[in-house]
Amino acid sequence: MEKTDKKYQNFIKILTKELVPAMGCTEPISIAYASSKARSYMKELPTDVIIEVSGNILKNVKSVIVPNTGGMRGIKASAVAGVLFGDSSKELEVISSCSDKNASAINSFIENNNIEIHSSLSPYIFDINIILKNKNEEAQVRIIDNHTNIILIKYNNEIIFKKELTNSNEEHKPDIDYSFITMESIFDFVNSLDINDVKELLERQIAYNMAIAEEGLKNNYGANIGKVILRSNENSTKTRAKAYAAAASDARMNGCCMPVVINSGSGNQGITSSVPVVVYANDLKVNDETKLRALTLSNLVTIHLKSGIGALSAYCGAISAGCGCGCGIAYLFEPSLNVVCHTLVNSLAILSGSICDGAKASCAAKIAEAVDAGILGYEMYQNGNEFKDGDGLTKKGVENTIVNICRLASEGMVETDKKIIDLMINSK
Repeated sequence: MEKTDKKYQNFIKILTKELVPAMGCTEPISIAYASSKARSYMKELPTDVIIEVSGNILKNVKSVIVPNTGGMRGIKASAVAGVLFGDSSKELEVISSCSDKNASAINSFIENNNIEIHSSLSPYIFDINIILKNKNEEAQVRIIDNHTNIILIKYNNEIIFKKELTNSNEEHKPDIDYSFITMESIFDFVNSLDINDVKELLERQIAYNMAIAEEGLKNNYGANIGKVILRSNENSTKTRAKAYAAAASDARMNGCCMPVVINSGSGNQGITSSVPVVVYANDLKVNDETKLRALTLSNLVTIHLKSGIGALSAYCGAISAGCGCGCGIAYLFEPSLNVVCHTLVNSLAILSGSICDGAKASCAAKIAEAVDAGILGYEMYQNGNEFKDGDGLTKKGVENTIVNICRLASEGMVETDKKIIDLMINSK
């Protein structure tokens, strides 16, 4: 693939768009971003904060700790942190200037002002609508489909900015076309890639995500899944790959303010698609170029899977990223399209039923299992074993298997998602 090829240029654009820094779980941070953006148009603080969100946002914000809030959880903390201390120009690092010392101010605002949370009736799976009011002003910001995709800004009933909505229930088409992506085109791109085109991007991902993994292993966060795994056999590369990825999630899900580089809108997916590949690359002592090519492959396989599934669903996104990292690890050992495709099909077949029941401490354990599935997919290939056409959702041809998995997640698990949200929000 030549650098002048449109596909090459689109891959660079996709990586640049998807691999961005974020602090904390991205759904509460998106709420903080929207509220901060709305506040930026107001002369005075609001006395009323109305928050309308889709079910999947409720699910992913309910249990996760919002960083820099003194351990607070949930939608109110996210929105108020954005209102009081947010800097919307920083997007998914919007509350990086906030600190645990500000927790009392956030609590005081919540206690002394009207804050309403409503479940949105919107057809969009990812929908955040923030309305801020005081006696003289009203500001509104709405985000659809992904974490920073503002589609409406209003101030005192004047439309400041608007993107037209479609009339369908489907998500908006992204600004960049993803439909051309196949495993073959990914592999072609990875092998023809001028490393300098992605070096800064990927080195930032390595630096951020490995740093938070070290933090997760050093201190106590959540259920300390990373530490538990590491104690079982810290001399094993496979064990450390799982442990480091889990530890990064331990920290991120439980209030650590260190940023991560995300993938497809998710920090956990960014961690899972990068950290295990880096651990293996370092142990194998491959050169930097090979490491970055494997990392590019892992990230793009994850993006390929997630672009067919959607930003949020009942399907655990860490599974997609675990399969992606399995491909990246396979590439480090055997840079062959056949090897990578067999690894992906095998790993997809192993954990395709894992559900997403929101962002929380147990995500770290799911990440560990996803990484294990990705590695097992490669180990199966090494030993001459594979799942064949007709084995569950496995179909002949890697792209056909990918289509099945994406349809399972985006279509087949819709009712499952509704029940998960109902059980999380309404059950006693």
